[in-house]
Amino acid sequence: MTDLILRPFTSDDTDWLVEQHGQLYARDEGFDESFGELVREILVAFNADHDSARETGWIAEENGQRLGSIFCVSAGEATAKLRLFLLTPEARGKGLGKRLLTTCMEYARSKGYSEMVLWTHESHRAACALYRAFGWTLEDSKPVRSFGVDLVEQHWRISL
Repeated sequence: MTDLILRPFTSDDTDWLVEQHGQLYARDEGFDESFGELVREILVAFNADHDSARETGWIAEENGQRLGSIFCVSAGEATAKLRLFLLTPEARGKGLGKRLLTTCMEYARSKGYSEMVLWTHESHRAACALYRAFGWTLEDSKPVRSFGVDLVEQHWRISL
């Protein structure tokens, strides 16, 4: 990937990120529009009041084209939460997921968090394999009905 950069998320990225999540998860997972609505709520809240000293997001770009995102937000004094980890189909299989995850985890360590958590679904096999390869531990797994489909919700954790 030439000219690949990770840059800070800005509010101008909100609509793109909502659209990508909505379209990709509808296509790949059958999610209904409530998923895009949840992503918008998360981003509106982040834009309005995130703690810029301890929380941030990144957008991956190549030659000006957005390819993905990842966020590190506070889930307590010592716990960071990974959110909105996304790779567009064009970006997959090129090591960008590893780069985003490494960047996010290093940021959390640098801000003094001692652990990270995340929430996902078992159908996101590539992401779950990446978490496991990086040392994350699956803490909980349960069947749910969310976003118009039956899913298996997962909670992961890692000590930093």
